[in-house]
Amino acid sequence: MMRVLIVEDERPAADRLGNLMREINPDITIEGVTETVEETVNWLTSHDLPTLILMDIQLDDGLCFEIFDTISLDVPIIFTTAFNEYTLQAFKVNSIDYLLKPIDKKDLQLALNKYARISQNHLNLEVQIKKAFQEMKKTYRSRFLIKIGANYKSIGVSEISCFYIQHKGTYLQTLSGHSYAVDFTLEQLVEMLDPKLFYRINRSCVVQIDAISQLNAFSSSRLQLILENMERCELLVISRDKVSDFKKWMSQ
Repeated sequence: MMRVLIVEDERPAADRLGNLMREINPDITIEGVTETVEETVNWLTSHDLPTLILMDIQLDDGLCFEIFDTISLDVPIIFTTAFNEYTLQAFKVNSIDYLLKPIDKKDLQLALNKYARISQNHLNLEVQIKKAFQEMKKTYRSRFLIKIGANYKSIGVSEISCFYIQHKGTYLQTLSGHSYAVDFTLEQLVEMLDPKLFYRINRSCVVQIDAISQLNAFSSSRLQLILENMERCELLVISRDKVSDFKKWMSQ
């Protein structure tokens, strides 16, 4: 939701801006209207920050830029003014657009669209950064403890060529060609394994990148892998919808 503060010393102009914005987008909420530098500073320091500010440059008690000299403000701003002499100064303080009065509805809509694009890009960037930090903090399995009869064997992930499903059971195969049952589904294993090292090529198999010895064309749009000491090649056909992503993974 777009929450807007209007900074405008002429009440009819402020009311018109609010009406225009609601015509453009009924979901816009006008959080408040301030008329002076002092009133705006007080409002911003005593309320939750809006997501967008529409700000007249010349206010009753001075230029709006005095607000930025008083408080630190990191909110996108669309400046409105009857004069264009402050353009450069406006773009030094969070400005995303600069509209000359009288405000045209089409120009205001373009400015709000620009804000929406910038806001979405910023949100996407935040999501990507958050995901990157989560990946950095996430720890992956380095070994699997395998039960063999009455005994146990610890196998490091660097020794594993793939995990696969056979007869409703899940198995790992080592680079030396030995297979062992594991007590996890492929879905669970994908969450445990480092995605830089392991890739699920189809519903039945997850492969380790260093175990791939050859990559062959299987059909016009599919690929087949050859793994070290892996004879069951029918498991190693890459799903058609994964081919492009798999190539990117192999090229990382």
